[in-house]
Amino acid sequence: MDTRLKNSKVGVSQNDQNVVTLLSKLVAFDTTSRESNLALINYCADYLKIYGIDTTLVKNAEGTKANLWATIGPHVDGGLVLSGHTDCVPVDGQEWSTPPFEVTERGERLYGRGTADMKGFLACALHLVPEFAAMNLTKPVHLAFSYDEEVGVLGVRDLLSYVAEKRVRPGFCVVGEPTSMDVVNGHKGGRLYECVVSGLEAHSSLTPKGVNAIQFGAQVISHIAHVASDLESGGEIDVDFDVPYSTLSTGIVSGGTAGNIIPSECKFIFEMRNLPDADQDEIFGRVEQFAREVLVPQMKRVSDSCNIHFRKIVSYPGHNISPDHPMVSRAMELLGCCTNRKVAFGTEAGLFQQYLKLPTIVCGPGDIGVAHKPDEFVPIPDLIRCVQFLRSMGTTLCQQ
Repeated sequence: MDTRLKNSKVGVSQNDQNVVTLLSKLVAFDTTSRESNLALINYCADYLKIYGIDTTLVKNAEGTKANLWATIGPHVDGGLVLSGHTDCVPVDGQEWSTPPFEVTERGERLYGRGTADMKGFLACALHLVPEFAAMNLTKPVHLAFSYDEEVGVLGVRDLLSYVAEKRVRPGFCVVGEPTSMDVVNGHKGGRLYECVVSGLEAHSSLTPKGVNAIQFGAQVISHIAHVASDLESGGEIDVDFDVPYSTLSTGIVSGGTAGNIIPSECKFIFEMRNLPDADQDEIFGRVEQFAREVLVPQMKRVSDSCNIHFRKIVSYPGHNISPDHPMVSRAMELLGCCTNRKVAFGTEAGLFQQYLKLPTIVCGPGDIGVAHKPDEFVPIPDLIRCVQFLRSMGTTLCQQ
């Protein structure tokens, strides 16, 4: 039988219950990426103000969403960044057995949208604010809460530009994506492209007078598969990944109006998941060059109006930090990890490295395997372990 959060303290100490309470408040804000996150951000800012901590909001151009940057302790170089995104994915069409925007406790699990990805980590960071504020910190703890990670890793870019302009030089960063509290020292980069093939419509009995956009699109898709095969058989290999090479795949295809009409348009979406050191532009260039140099001239022989256009929808860099980095070793020691790992899913970690040259790991409560699914949950022991880990990292880096 379910018990609601306000009545449930099973497996949670009185001190740790504050983490669960904070998580409940955060989950109650519907921060699906299509919605504003300002209510949640303002809640966090008001919470921080209680402990005398000022915040900076870096908003989007429309003023409907915001990143949050807050500094606990002295404004000096070094210290620790705790980073997480505030948006979550939709629940539309999913069959939930619990209210998605309300935390429900069952045994040692807390269910709700975003509990794992990644409001659980945000709750842990906020829980530690009064402790960090009471410490005699010699270096700062920074909080970096972003928007629109789920739709292209968008918001954090403006936040990192702000931090770079302020010449803030933190020492280390923990991005709290769900890793079941394993230390992740690398992830793949990614890009998403839309390809629009513009052909020439004609009656299907007059095939040579038309330009079949679907057939030319199919040739591009076939070439994407060919490039993917080359990356698998002859490209860079990193055996630390489950899939140890860069990949390409086509996910959505549309086009045509009737079986007896030569289609004038074909659209499709394809994705790249590249190893951290792979050149994203070079991989995409193999696809674009084939379309531009081989296919488009054939199309234009029939009509100069025909063309193939590509639009980049999403792009984020890969992430890689040596497992021998002293802070990676320290994190593994604190968590009792024997090995680190790399993951295929993307995070903001690569951008922290790119913009700030900041050593970064990915480590947070919950399992990526339940993220984005109905009945998403985070284990309570993961939250407790995360609090202990972040407390120890803060002490290690900021109270020396």
